[in-house]
Amino acid sequence: MSQTFEWRSQSRLLDEVAQALRERIYAGVYAPGATLRQERIAAEFGISRTPLREALRVLERDGLVVNKPGSGVRVATADLPKLLDAYAVREAMDGVAARNAAERATASEIKELAKQIERQEKVVERWDPGAYTQSNVVFHEAIVSASRNASLASLGPLLRMTSQVFAPAFSLSSERASTAVAEHRLIVEAIAARDPDQAEKLARAHIHATAMRLKTLLPQGETDNEA
Repeated sequence: MSQTFEWRSQSRLLDEVAQALRERIYAGVYAPGATLRQERIAAEFGISRTPLREALRVLERDGLVVNKPGSGVRVATADLPKLLDAYAVREAMDGVAARNAAERATASEIKELAKQIERQEKVVERWDPGAYTQSNVVFHEAIVSASRNASLASLGPLLRMTSQVFAPAFSLSSERASTAVAEHRLIVEAIAARDPDQAEKLARAHIHATAMRLKTLLPQGETDNEA
């Protein structure tokens, strides 16, 4: 992949490299399980191996890559039990985000959320999985932004890891997407009505439904052990 990078400052180099790698994983340039060849990436980015190694450690903490002795650094694969754990956290955090958005969102932010629903409906109608996945992330990020809750900043990487990188590997269909968009609309309506209790309830139910659908994919023994 040919790309020219203009790093803004040495002091921010680590963050910029980490974000560049993150975006490539989100976009599928580096697929789950792919080996990240550090010499090649360092040469392409025009940097030394040191900031690259530090950036990869950041991504490892995010859960996006794994570093195993003897096999190098690889993009993490979709581990269903870990994904379910991530969705348990998201259920709580998305609920708080929707509650706070109902309390704090501006009229223009609510209007934009409604427009996003309309765009999602069109994407589902012509069924473009990639466009839907991206629109889904943008929608949830917009609610987090409208919540004005600084403590939810950590939801960004978790949101993208679940919705953009790993969950689609298990199950993504136009039928489920259509249902999800209908759920999104109800969440926006609750936010617009300034009903924080209902907004939180609907947001949590939305994430819970995805988790329950993923849980059916677990081997029966693992499901029983978690009960």
